[in-house]
Amino acid sequence: MSQPADLTRQQGSAEHIPAAAAPGGPDDASAGPPRRLIVLLAVSCGLTVANLYYAQPLLSELRHTFGISSVTAGSLVTATQLGYALGLVLLVPLGDVLEKRRLATVLLALTVVALVVSGVAPDFPVLAIASLVSGTTLVVTQILVPFAADLAPDETRGRVVGQVMSGLLTGILLSRTFGSLVANATSWRVVYLVSAGLMTVLTLVLRTALPRRTPGREAASLTYGGLLRSTARMLKVHPPLRRRALYQAAMFGAFSVFWTTISFVLTSAPFHYAQWQVGLFALAGAGGALAAPIAGRWADRGLVRPMTAAAFVVAALAFGLAAVGRHHVLALGAAAVVLDMAVQTTLVLGQQVVYQLDGSARARLNSAYMATFFLGGAVGSQAGSYAFHAGGWTAATAFGAALPVLALLVWATEGRRR
Repeated sequence: MSQPADLTRQQGSAEHIPAAAAPGGPDDASAGPPRRLIVLLAVSCGLTVANLYYAQPLLSELRHTFGISSVTAGSLVTATQLGYALGLVLLVPLGDVLEKRRLATVLLALTVVALVVSGVAPDFPVLAIASLVSGTTLVVTQILVPFAADLAPDETRGRVVGQVMSGLLTGILLSRTFGSLVANATSWRVVYLVSAGLMTVLTLVLRTALPRRTPGREAASLTYGGLLRSTARMLKVHPPLRRRALYQAAMFGAFSVFWTTISFVLTSAPFHYAQWQVGLFALAGAGGALAAPIAGRWADRGLVRPMTAAAFVVAALAFGLAAVGRHHVLALGAAAVVLDMAVQTTLVLGQQVVYQLDGSARARLNSAYMATFFLGGAVGSQAGSYAFHAGGWTAATAFGAALPVLALLVWATEGRRR
């Protein structure tokens, strides 16, 4: 890392000691958060973020239920991700000025309401609006991840964040399998109602298990308008934040292209898969979650730049494999694993860079970072649907491969900028 980043780490290290560890002295602080708390945060992030992706393998069923086109069905994923981007901009910065445990439980309670409305939606517009609202409140995951970063000492922050992110990313990937299997056994409506029940339990657990984390005095004095302006200013004053956000926007856009359109491929010739079979295919992507803790270790060892480039190349090659092997489920499954590993690698590496920029503003940094790349995901979902509608799987995979290639070209200019 550059000298300014190293200085930031040194200056911010004292701010990262959790209040609960203070009585035990420096040794307790250096040990980081207890293992059970890391596991709880990982599971919480996984269960919560899964709600963003339940609809992806259900698009064919939703298309038949409401009599809509594949492009209209794909807009449900876009609405959820746009809601998530909106929540990242308007709600996540509050993590720097409000008590985090209370903020997290309030957002989860609102998520429960939106999921119930989704489960009983009488038509597609109601479902889309409820998905937009739930996407907005599901940003609680992006309050819990900086929470974990705050609790970890500098020397193990990448590993701790990687472990929490592995739970979050596992939730993303297993959500498709869960949604498909439950919908196949019952109805797509039950998927949302069961999730509402899970979120209710999770709200109660976090309310009792999370330690209180109050904001610093300077951050707590900010008005809401000042907080939003401060978040936007983060992108202006931190060039590494802009770069990593753009990198991840391209990678998450590619991720969304693949997973939004793959259900159309698997439910048509030559596969003609049933809903539960689409769900089983989604298990292939879960292997990619193994990359998150490994990427965290690479980040702690200072390998952010080379491994970022490697991930871009791997993601583009994954789409090439998916295009060539479109009639072979093993090839598609291998492409899913490789793509997900690449996307998760760049995400964790990017978080390591971003969280070092300002220890007192991690929620705002995370807000700017995540909002930018989730906009990329929303664009990828909708543009992928259009590409598939216009040119089938060949067009979708070509578009998906182009995104990490563009990111790699931008990465190549990074040395000159520095």
